[in-house]
Amino acid sequence: MATTKSTKQWIALAAMGLGVFMGLLDVTVVNVALPTMVTDFKTTFTDLQWVLNAYTLVYAVSLMIMSKLGDMYGRKKIFLGSLILFVLASAVNGMASNLLILDIGRGVQAIGGSGMMSLSMALVASNFEGRDRGLALGILGSIIGMSSASGPLIGGYLVEHFGWPSIFYVNVPFGIIAVILTVIYVKETPSYGKNQKVDLVGMFLSAVGLFAVIYGLIVKEGHTHWGWLDLRVSGWLLGGVVVLIIFIVAEAHIKEPMVNLQMFKKPHFVGVVIVAFALGAGIYSFNTFLTALMQNYIGYSATQTGVRQLTISIWSLILGPIVGILSARYSKKWMITISLLVGSIGFVLMARAIGPAVTFAGLWPGMVLMGITNGMVNPLLNTAGMEGVQPHEMGMASGLLNVFRQLGTTVGVVGLGLIQDSQYETYLNGHLGHLGMPTAAVDGLKKALVDAGPFSGHTIAFADRVQHAPFAHAFQQVVIRAYDHGMTSLTIAAAVIVLIGAIGAGLLLQRNPKSTEL
Repeated sequence: MATTKSTKQWIALAAMGLGVFMGLLDVTVVNVALPTMVTDFKTTFTDLQWVLNAYTLVYAVSLMIMSKLGDMYGRKKIFLGSLILFVLASAVNGMASNLLILDIGRGVQAIGGSGMMSLSMALVASNFEGRDRGLALGILGSIIGMSSASGPLIGGYLVEHFGWPSIFYVNVPFGIIAVILTVIYVKETPSYGKNQKVDLVGMFLSAVGLFAVIYGLIVKEGHTHWGWLDLRVSGWLLGGVVVLIIFIVAEAHIKEPMVNLQMFKKPHFVGVVIVAFALGAGIYSFNTFLTALMQNYIGYSATQTGVRQLTISIWSLILGPIVGILSARYSKKWMITISLLVGSIGFVLMARAIGPAVTFAGLWPGMVLMGITNGMVNPLLNTAGMEGVQPHEMGMASGLLNVFRQLGTTVGVVGLGLIQDSQYETYLNGHLGHLGMPTAAVDGLKKALVDAGPFSGHTIAFADRVQHAPFAHAFQQVVIRAYDHGMTSLTIAAAVIVLIGAIGAGLLLQRNPKSTEL
């Protein structure tokens, strides 16, 4: 009987892991399909941006709401409903005949993805006990780490061989398998709040506040030359912060709140949240810029880039189960702290390798250390986040960790992007004027490069009309070095973010906090 029970537990983990993998993969997998979508939909990258933004926004906004519903009415029910919703939306997205349907479908898909992600850790914690729980959470952490990093490889292969709809259709058969396994093998948790009133005010305020903050960051990302005080940016950000402050005040006075604010009075939980934010802002956001470097400047295809980025993602597969076992013996506090320090060293190594002649051979040592950090910290973060949390709040604890990880990723993409843009423009301003070109030509090229941004500068510099100009080679070298200057700066910034995460872990995490058994 014990063997049968153990087998069922691991099959249940496979079902939950499959759902989480699909949900997180769809955050990044669309990036590599955008060039094909531009052609098929006869539109621009700007119009397609909402295919990405719709998922990011709705995903972040829904995390806490789905977590609370799972805690109240049963995590398996909400997880299963989210999984079915995700599969149906994926099928609709694959058949989308226009951008409006695709954008709406991506938003619906994000609701399903957030439900799967926010409840997976709590479900694993309630389906396993003792040492098996640490191992299972470690494996789930591996899946989380691999899913985000695997987007370029999986997406690139599917798009190149089967077209962009395949990145959505592939979710259908795997989703159906996950639904069947979930129904049969995943154990339901108690409906802790079935007699409570749903905190509709808290859900509304949290959704509006998070939406406004993240949308403001997205607006800033798309318009880097708009100042932070520009009302089109600051209006959203300030409004979102005000709503979130009202949310906190309201939660403190509601008898049955959506979020128990007492959780944030525990230094250990605050430390876990800081690590989650640093992981998103430092490591996950950096993948966007690393992919652009490898494709736009080194010249690898999407699939070639994805294969090389296995240098990062493979460590999640290797280390997750090992970390799950080690976490039962050694202090998670110091394992997390040391792992983040290793990651910061990896970023410094990559920063030193970046230059006009950079290749994968120069980047891989730093990428390996970055991958080890991701492979170590994600599983440990899951386990540490569940420690000391009451059983009826495990879903919300999981949701909060994912909110801060996602918020960190969004802040990181915008913040690191602004650092890159600033340093890129500064280098252009200081060097384009020394090429001996007419002033009008310098001004025109500079404007074109700045408007296009670092990602697209290479395309402008190596365009056919520029190639035959007498100053072409010198101009191209300036553009490449300007990109390298910005890329190096943002890589050092990522190292600092991860280092701050390490300091937060070292100061706030507890060595052996008491775990609450279910």
